[in-house]
Amino acid sequence: MSEMASPDPEGVDGVRMTWNVWPRTKVESSKCVIPLAATVALIRPHPDIPRLQYAPLRCKTCSSALNPFARVDFTAKIWICPFCYQRNHFPPHYNAISETNFPGELYPQYTTVEYILPLSNSLNPSPVFLFLLDTCLIEEEIQFLKSALRRAIGLLPDNALVGFVSFGTQVQVHELGFYDMSKVYVFRGSKEIPADQVLDQLGLSTAGRRPHKTPAGVPGASVGGLPSSGITRFLLPASECEYTLNALLDELQTDQWPVPPGRRPARCTGVALSVAAGLLSACNPGTGARIIALVGGPCTEGPGAIVSKDLSDPVRSHKDLDKDAASYFKKAVKFYEGLAKQLVTQGHVLDIFASALDQVGVAEIKVAVERTGGLVVLSESFGHSVFKDSFKRVFEDGEQSLGLCFNGTLEINCSKEIKIQGVIGPCTSLEKKGPSVADSVIGEGNTTAWKMCGLDKSTCLTVMFDLSSSDRANTPGAVNPQLYLQFLTSYQDPTGQSVLRVTTVTRRWVDSTVSSEELVQGFDQETAAVVMARFASLKMESEETFDATRWLDRFLIRLCSKFGDYRKDDPSSFTLNPSFSLFPQFMFNLRRSQFVQVFNNSPDETAYFRMLLNRENISNAAVMIQPSLIAYSFNSLPAPALLDVASIAADRILLLDSYFSVVIFHGMTIAQWRNLGYQDQPEHQAFAQLLRAPHDDSQMIIRERFPVPRLVVCDQHGSQARFLLAKLNPSATYNNAQEMSAGSDVIFTDDVSLQVFFEHLQRLAVQS
Repeated sequence: MSEMASPDPEGVDGVRMTWNVWPRTKVESSKCVIPLAATVALIRPHPDIPRLQYAPLRCKTCSSALNPFARVDFTAKIWICPFCYQRNHFPPHYNAISETNFPGELYPQYTTVEYILPLSNSLNPSPVFLFLLDTCLIEEEIQFLKSALRRAIGLLPDNALVGFVSFGTQVQVHELGFYDMSKVYVFRGSKEIPADQVLDQLGLSTAGRRPHKTPAGVPGASVGGLPSSGITRFLLPASECEYTLNALLDELQTDQWPVPPGRRPARCTGVALSVAAGLLSACNPGTGARIIALVGGPCTEGPGAIVSKDLSDPVRSHKDLDKDAASYFKKAVKFYEGLAKQLVTQGHVLDIFASALDQVGVAEIKVAVERTGGLVVLSESFGHSVFKDSFKRVFEDGEQSLGLCFNGTLEINCSKEIKIQGVIGPCTSLEKKGPSVADSVIGEGNTTAWKMCGLDKSTCLTVMFDLSSSDRANTPGAVNPQLYLQFLTSYQDPTGQSVLRVTTVTRRWVDSTVSSEELVQGFDQETAAVVMARFASLKMESEETFDATRWLDRFLIRLCSKFGDYRKDDPSSFTLNPSFSLFPQFMFNLRRSQFVQVFNNSPDETAYFRMLLNRENISNAAVMIQPSLIAYSFNSLPAPALLDVASIAADRILLLDSYFSVVIFHGMTIAQWRNLGYQDQPEHQAFAQLLRAPHDDSQMIIRERFPVPRLVVCDQHGSQARFLLAKLNPSATYNNAQEMSAGSDVIFTDDVSLQVFFEHLQRLAVQS
C-alpha cells in the first residue's frame, strides 16, 4: 500500500514531506503543483532518541539549537549556525570538546535529541483532571457514565488532582474537600459568567477569599504546587478523593427539572464549560489541566446553544449551514472561540466525549478542542465500546497509554529562503513574527511559534511552506546546496518533567529547470495525499462557496500534465512514473470520502472526522482516506485485496480497516456454513480457524488505536454490508452487472468507477 519499503516511514525524526528535494525558486515550486509541506509527529516515542540532562546551546542571532549540521571549529571552540551562518563561541563548560570528544547533540545520527530541563519551582508536576458530567440523560446512560468515571478515577496516578462539575439546567460545582456532607455551588445556566465572577462565587478570588477550615488529611500549605487559596476544596489528589467521589456518584441523579412534552431538556453546556475554565483559572500558571467534558445531547440553554428547546426544530444540517439557515451556529462558534482563547491563555485543554443518537454540537465546540490540543470521541451511547474503551485508554498506563503531555510549544527555524505559511492541526498561533513568516496564511499562521496546551504520542502537525520570491537569494552556487528545518517542541511530560525535543532535518535544493528526475524521485505520494486532504478540509470550512471536488480534480490534472509521459492529445500514450502512480487512486478515494462528501453525515460527524484527520500521523490518515482491505480464504494466506467490489466472493472473508470502523464481512457461502455450525464440528477445524483469523487481526488494530474504532461484523447482502460497500470502488454497478462473475456483488450507485475516473483523467491531462 505505501510506497515506502521501510516499516516505519516516519523514521526517528517523525518528519515526512510532500517533496524530499526542493525546487530553488518560488516560480519552480508553483510548477510542482503539490505544495511544499512537512508533517511532524512532535513527541512520538522512539528508542533511538537520546535524552540529554542539560539545556541546549542556542545561536545568539536566530536562537536555533546546536545540531549535527553546525560547522564546528574545535581549535577555536566556535560553531557556525547552519540557519543564519552566525559564529557562536562554545561556553567554558564545553572546553574539553575535540574531534574525538563531542557532546550528544553533535553526533551525526542524532538529528533528534531530547533535553531534560530543570523544573522551575512554579511548575506544578501534578496534572489536573476536571470532569464535567451532563445529567440531562436517561437513567441507563447515567449509569454507564458513572461506571466509566469510577474506573477512570481508579486508574489515575495518585498525585493527579481531580475536580467534579455536573450540569443540566444549571451548573453544579462540587466541593470535594468538604468531608462532612456534600457541598455544591450552583450557577444559573441561562447567561454567560465571566471567570472573575466564577472565582468570586466560589470564594477563590484574591479579594473575596474566605478563610476556610482545612479538611483532615489535606495539608494546609498547598497540594501538588497549588496555592492554598482554597482551590484545594475543589481539586483533590486522586488518592484522597476516591471515596468522596464514589459517594457523590452514588447520589448523582438525572437532571430534576421537568421537561414538558415536545421539548428538549434545558442543557447549559456552554455555561458549564466556562464555569470549569473559570475554576481552573485559579490554578498556578504552568499547571497542566484538562477539562474532560462528557456530553449526551445538544446545548439548548444560555451561550453556546445550538438549537431551541422545541423538538419540532431540527438540529442544524450541512444544508442549513450552506444556506445560512442555522440561526444559532455563528453565535455559538463565536462563544467557543472566546472560550478557546481563555483556555489557551491559561494553558488548559478541553476534551470532548460526546455520545448521543442526535448531534451535541461538536461542530461548534471544535474550535476550542482543536486550539487547545484536546481529544475528541464521538459515539452513539456511553455504553458503546467506542466510548468505554477510548475513555479507559485516556487514563491507562504503560504501552497502551496515550502519553498525555501539557503546556507544549513548537518553534520552527528554517533556512532563510524558506517562509512558513502556517500549521494545520491542533495548535494555536503565538503570533511570533520573524523573517521566515510568509505573507499568505494557511491554518494557524503569521508566526514561527505555536502553543499546544495538550499533546500526546500521536499528535502530528502539518506545516505549509513557501519560498521567498526574490530569486537572487536562490541562485545556484550562491547558497548552500542543502536546506535546513528545525522543530523545537517543549512540553511537560506525564510525570511533570520539562522536556525539549529538537529535531533538525536537511533536504537538497535541486534546479528543477535542468532536470525534474530528482524532483520526481523525491515525491512522497502518501504524504501528498494526506496534505491535500487536510488543505481541502480547511478550505471547505473557511471558504463559503468552495467546491472541493473540482479543486482536487484541477490539482490532479495539473500534476499529471506536468509529470506524466504522453504524446499531446493521445490519451492512450499516457503513463505515470511509479513515484506518482498511487496518487490518482488516493485522490479518487478522497473525493468519495467523508472529508469531501458531507451528504450522508451530520456537521458533528464531519467536524469529528476532520479533527482526527488533522492530528494523526500519515499512515493513519492515509487509511482514513483510502481504507485497507485484507482477504481470507481457504486456499491462501491472508492477503491485501483490491479496494473494489470485485474483491467480494461467496467463499471469502474480507477485513476492511477504514480507521473509524473495522468491518469483518463474510461471503454468502461462509455465512451459510457458519449459520449451520460447521465451525463447531471437529472435522472442520480449518473452517473455525478461518472464521477466527479476521477477528484476531481486527483486535490487533483496535488495541492500538485511539479513538477505538467501531467493529462491524456483517454478512454479504445483510443490512450492515453497507459499511463495506460504501468504501469499495464501484467497478460493478446495476448498469454493467451482467459482466460480473458469480458470487461477487454489485453496488447500486451512479458514482463513476476508478477505471472511468482514470480515463477522464488521461484525456484531460494530455490536452494541448
